[in-house]
Amino acid sequence: MNDMPPLSAVDRPNSYIGRSVPRPNAKRLVAGRGQYVDDIRLPRMVHAAFLRSPHAHARILSIDTSAAKASPGVIRVVTGAEMATVCTPWVGVLHHLKGLKSAPQHALAVDVACWQGEPVVAIVARSRAEAEDAIGLVEVEWEPLPAVVDAETALDATTPVIHPVLGDNLAFQRDHVGGEPDACFADPDAVVVEATFHTGRHTGVCLEGRAILADYNPAEGRLTVHHSNQAPHMMQTVFAKHLALREGDVRVVCKDVGGSYGIKVHVYPDEVATAALSKMLGRPVKFIADRMEGMVSDIHARDHRIKARCAVKRDGTLLAIEIDDLTGIGPYSVYPRTSAVEGNQVVNLTGGPYVLKGYKARTTVVFQNKTPTCQYRAVGHPIATTVTEGLVDMAAEAIGMDPAEIRRRNLIADDAYPCKNLANLSFEGLSHHQCLTKLLAMMDYEGLKAERDALRAKGIIRGIGLASFIELTNPSPFMYGIGGARISAMDGATVRLDPDGSVAIASGVTEQGQGTEGILAQIVASAVGVPINRVRVTTGDTETTPYGGGTWASRGAGIGGEAALQAGTALRDQILVIAASMLQSTPDTLDIIDGVVVDRATGAERLPLEELGRIVYFRGDTLPKDLPRELVATRHYTPKDYPFCFTNGAQASYVEVDVETGFVTLLRHWCVEDCGTVINPMLVDEQIRGGVVQGLGGALLEHCVYSPEGQLLTGSLADYLLPMSGEMPDIQVAHVETPTRESALGAKGAGEAGTAGAPAAVQNAINDALRPFGARVLAQPFTPARILGALGKI
Repeated sequence: MNDMPPLSAVDRPNSYIGRSVPRPNAKRLVAGRGQYVDDIRLPRMVHAAFLRSPHAHARILSIDTSAAKASPGVIRVVTGAEMATVCTPWVGVLHHLKGLKSAPQHALAVDVACWQGEPVVAIVARSRAEAEDAIGLVEVEWEPLPAVVDAETALDATTPVIHPVLGDNLAFQRDHVGGEPDACFADPDAVVVEATFHTGRHTGVCLEGRAILADYNPAEGRLTVHHSNQAPHMMQTVFAKHLALREGDVRVVCKDVGGSYGIKVHVYPDEVATAALSKMLGRPVKFIADRMEGMVSDIHARDHRIKARCAVKRDGTLLAIEIDDLTGIGPYSVYPRTSAVEGNQVVNLTGGPYVLKGYKARTTVVFQNKTPTCQYRAVGHPIATTVTEGLVDMAAEAIGMDPAEIRRRNLIADDAYPCKNLANLSFEGLSHHQCLTKLLAMMDYEGLKAERDALRAKGIIRGIGLASFIELTNPSPFMYGIGGARISAMDGATVRLDPDGSVAIASGVTEQGQGTEGILAQIVASAVGVPINRVRVTTGDTETTPYGGGTWASRGAGIGGEAALQAGTALRDQILVIAASMLQSTPDTLDIIDGVVVDRATGAERLPLEELGRIVYFRGDTLPKDLPRELVATRHYTPKDYPFCFTNGAQASYVEVDVETGFVTLLRHWCVEDCGTVINPMLVDEQIRGGVVQGLGGALLEHCVYSPEGQLLTGSLADYLLPMSGEMPDIQVAHVETPTRESALGAKGAGEAGTAGAPAAVQNAINDALRPFGARVLAQPFTPARILGALGKI
């Protein structure tokens, strides 16, 4: 017997875990061989387009579709009343968010349109162009209603109630108290700083817009949906429930998806309407959202006003934080994840990295006649981090302490885990001090301060900003399942050895361009012991993959990856049992390296996997009759010990502010993050960089601006500004690794860390630059006009 302990997939010879391996799908995608929804053409396929409300709030008095029906190429015109006979409405609430309410939402507005852009009439034609031509022929008689636009006045007695059945415009409110905040603020030795922060409403602009192709086969009673989406099994449930189908009769396929960022993990009325149209017509119906309709129909996010204060002692000890958060979410809570989660996350995450004696928070979520808001990359994190880190910098300034030093004194100690904070969040193991120390060294903090001060003397105004953060990843059923939503916290993987010695994996997590297929291939190749180019990956198909939650909340590696590791390890064990019988050996004396069964002690090659596959699949008669012949394993994984697996990190920004024009130049940016086991350093670094860019976009450029009447004024990319490569700084990334002990892989999430901390870092950097002028900006985006306003120049 061999008494050497088995090696983990991370430590085995030729492991791919921890290596920067190119994505296996990269060549196909850059060669233009990807298959996105709009690339798919089906027999008898027709196209849908939607007449959308031009009003923020209006009653539909009548709809005349006669001219549209007679238009060339038109096959069907459907109003909300007709759609309601085949598609039931939905309500976006979760039971554990006590008091959350929302009105039923239809696929097409029935009596009242509640935001500019809400779909009202669907037209199906032979081509998209013919459908759009017919839209112009629909005559709708509207009765404009007062629009609720300002969240600050949404609950006033004089403000109209958007949905009278609900009684008021309050969607959700939560109060939380931890420790003794009132006593902390009353402490005579406390210095109290306070401010009001605003984070601007913006959205995720994906390279590929929302897209769906629904194909209902009446002969089989089955619906197949090709969907640009992150959660195929969730959408399978939605389509089945609201179109009166069995879940098993709905197949959702999410092949190549051109970006998502949380935008494509929600239920959209026009997409459900498209599936309903396919069922009504018994033929394939395609809908591709163009950029301008996407701006008024894709979910928005981050529309928050936060009044906040912080108590600190003269020695730098942070005592307490109090926040009052107000957010407007549009006229409906988005189904099924709800629009209250962002505000709830602000309450949960504010103050997260720090030791406090008191914490008090409230979030108030109100309805408005604007595009609905919901979860978008790093839900609530940038808001909570911006408020927390803004307060910490203000506290440091108030007591004359260096911003890095006040963080050193108050961050949760790296040896304090496991622990809970005053928001009742459970932390298994974080590394705030290691991350901060590494960040300061990487950026040469003292040298950078000296450079900033020397340049100020020459009239060049620069600033340095720091931000520590936590990130919620790998959510358990406590995220959605506990609230009654059929959104799986579990994910599965099936791993199979084929006769040629190659390995196939089917996974419930999905790929939207972030490299999921790559990390799954690395994990399985390492677990089984085969070259990575011998691994084929299938994701995003409810017909062929194990049930799973899809990709959101940075769960792909931590949950989907762990399922893949367990399935790959189980397959390896099956192979070694069969190989041991064939070689008259024992499984524990063998290993698999580069697709060959080898002697574990000497490394001598004994049996190629293709030969083992040939025998098992085609000459099983030569094997012992009682020998197991399985060469496939399925495993599922759900986090069990903690509701969430938290990661952490620290970021820094170095900027130059032109005090005559208000323009901000991003010079350099740094991020140190701890996502546990790093599976592919290159992919993680690019996830961090991409997240930082998205965070900087929200901090400086992106803003969904509305008129007092509820009209979106930034409805195209001519007005809605996006970060471009030429404006972005050099972004340096480094890592600390604190693997989670909940899984064998030890991976946490990394997809949202960059977005979580970037706005706070750049806010603090701008305010550091403005400090000598007695100015401060706290309303995002930090536009030139706002900076000049803070300087008193406009």
